[in-house]
Amino acid sequence: QVQLVESGGGLVQAGGSLRLSCAASGRSISSSNMGWFRQAPGKEREFVAGIRRTWVSGVYADSVKGRFTISRDDAKNTVYLQMNSLKPEDTAVYYCAADQSYILSRTREAYSYWGQGTQVTVSS
Repeated sequence: QVQLVESGGGLVQAGGSLRLSCAASGRSISSSNMGWFRQAPGKEREFVAGIRRTWVSGVYADSVKGRFTISRDDAKNTVYLQMNSLKPEDTAVYYCAADQSYILSRTREAYSYWGQGTQVTVSS
């Protein structure tokens, strides 16, 4: 079992930045693919970014490419999401997730473990 706890959310003005953290416990994440998803009110939970085990770079949804950066520190058992140039449409609850499949997936059904989420609100 892996427990995931997100932190770092908050209220920020458009154009600002936030850094989300996802601290894992119970097991090392070094063998897991890690993903960030988000869910806005009335919308489906959507993939934001993912990083495969042993990778140093991630894959991104088109809506955040060039603005968000996912990274992982396996020694700290933590995954990060650096969010720059934030827009009001980035407002959502952001979730961290872990998956032990071989292939990095963009679909939420592939992920076995989820955090409780952290709220990000971007004001215009």
